[in-house]
Formats: sequence, C-alpha cells, structure tokens
Amino acid sequence: MKAPRIGVTLGDPGGIGPEVVVKALSNPTLLPEAKYLIFGSAAVLDWEEHALGVRLDRESIPIEETAESPRLAAKGAPEAGNGRASFRFFETAVEAARAGAIQAVVTAPISKSSWDLAGIRWRGQTEYLEHLYPGAIMTFWSERMTVALFSHHVPLREAVGRVTKENLARFFRTVGEAMERTRRGKGEFLVAGLNPHAGEGGLLGGEEKDEIIPAIEEARAAGMRIDGPYPPDIVFRAAAGHPEKIVVALYHDQGLIAFKLQAFESGVNVTLGLPFVRTSPDHGTAFDIVGEKRADPRSMIEAIRLAYELIPEKPSPGGRV
Repeated sequence: MKAPRIGVTLGDPGGIGPEVVVKALSNPTLLPEAKYLIFGSAAVLDWEEHALGVRLDRESIPIEETAESPRLAAKGAPEAGNGRASFRFFETAVEAARAGAIQAVVTAPISKSSWDLAGIRWRGQTEYLEHLYPGAIMTFWSERMTVALFSHHVPLREAVGRVTKENLARFFRTVGEAMERTRRGKGEFLVAGLNPHAGEGGLLGGEEKDEIIPAIEEARAAGMRIDGPYPPDIVFRAAAGHPEKIVVALYHDQGLIAFKLQAFESGVNVTLGLPFVRTSPDHGTAFDIVGEKRADPRSMIEAIRLAYELIPEKPSPGGRV
C-alpha cells in the first residue's frame, strides 16, 4: 500500500509556523509513514533551517514553491507581505487537496492581522474553507477533550445574535453527521448554555428556554445523542478525560479557554465537513517568541498524526498518492 500524501503549509513567515514545521518534519520517528509536501517559500524554509541548524531532505520532503521571498521576511509582527504569502501557501495546498493530489492539509498558524493588512477578505483559514464548503465546522481534539464551536471568529455581540433555534438545529445536524464520518463515530454531545447557570430557568436570560432547548429536543428526536444546555462553568468538567463527549461551545472563548487549559501543547484544530482532511496546531503565530528557537512543535506533530489517522481510505497500490 502506498503512503498517503499530506501537505504542510509554512503559515505566516513572520511567526513560529516555519519553526514548528521544520522541527516536526525533522523528527520522522515521531510521524506516520506518509509522503509529505511543504507548501511555502524555499527562501523562508532555508532561513528557518539555517537558524535551527537543521536541514530537511528536499528529495523526501519536497517544497511546492508558491511565493517568492526575495528578501528576508519581516519577523515578529503582522505584515502585509507575509499575509499575502501565507494566504497563497494555504490556498495552493487547498487547491491541491480539492484536486486529489494530496489527501490531507496540515496548516501552520497564520496571522489574521497580516491577512487584513494584505487585503485578504477572509478572517482566517476556517472562514476561507467555509466560503468553499458552507457548513464547515471548527473543532478541537485532544486526548483529554473535544470541543465543537457553534461560532468562532466573530465579535461576541454577533455570536450571541446567532443563537437561534433554526441556526442551532442546523448546526447540530451538520456536526453530528460530520463527526459520525470520522474515526470517533457517533459521539455524545454536551451543549453549553449561553448564560450563567444556563439561564437559571429564564431568570438569567431566555436563550436557553426559547432557542437552545427546542433545538436540542429536535436533534434528539432525530436520533442524535445530545443533551443540555449545561451551565458553562461545569460542562467542561464533565467532558474532561472523556474525548468521546463533545462539548458544543456557543462562541470562541467559551470553548477554547477550557480546551487550551487541558491541551494547549497537544491540541489540534480539525475542520469538519470537508471532502479532505484539514488539521492545524491549536496555537497562533506567537510573534513574541519568534527567533528564540523555543517554539514547541508538539501541537504540529499531533496535527500531522491526527491528519493521517483521519484520512478515510489510504490509497491502494497503483492508485493516486
């Protein structure tokens, strides 16, 4: 059986993405047996390898040159040129996955500010994927906890406005079907409330009674294993240590504060609802430690491992790899 092909992007050249990519790919004993292809800039990769004193084997791990870097990329801060480059790295990898040239895309962190400075109209990588595949869902996986985000990179006021029975019912149906297609199969979904104490029977807000509970009841009637809403301050405690219990968080920080306390070094961002696998480390560009050679590659390594595991069918001999 031929090994699957996994594309790895360098992320923002001014962040720690190139560093964690080089560190991860230079430790083949920690990675699954696959054919790896880097989407990025040879100049950026050369600079990072020199800084770390590491040289990747370009024959076994080739680079798909997607952006020229005639000068040293700006480091440690958002910058328009880096935004354009990181978007192109990502866009080219996604194009390759859509064409079937690779089976999975593992994306290093990008800077949303760099994308904005470059005039990129999407807030982030998941938003770009949602543009191509409406209903794509941001989830976070670890050995300790799994979280699915009902909304992610939107202002809190907008996130609260999205909490309606119709939106939630659609989301529950989509996330349930998408999770069932993964290695985890039919999980048990625990829905967090929006308000303190999950509304306290309407005393602390009516969203639970008017919107969330009816959507949960509809999903349960359709055969989904789902319960809630649970007070947000206890639902993660119930899920910790039980990754088969998927917490549905209603907005970004509600889910990710708890998740990153549990698995910051090893958590993985997984986009569900795509015809190919996409994973990413659960951290950002970490501009504050760029150049210090102390970026932790564990989340990138776990993202690569999980991408391999989630590929539904490994290519058979003689097939596309």
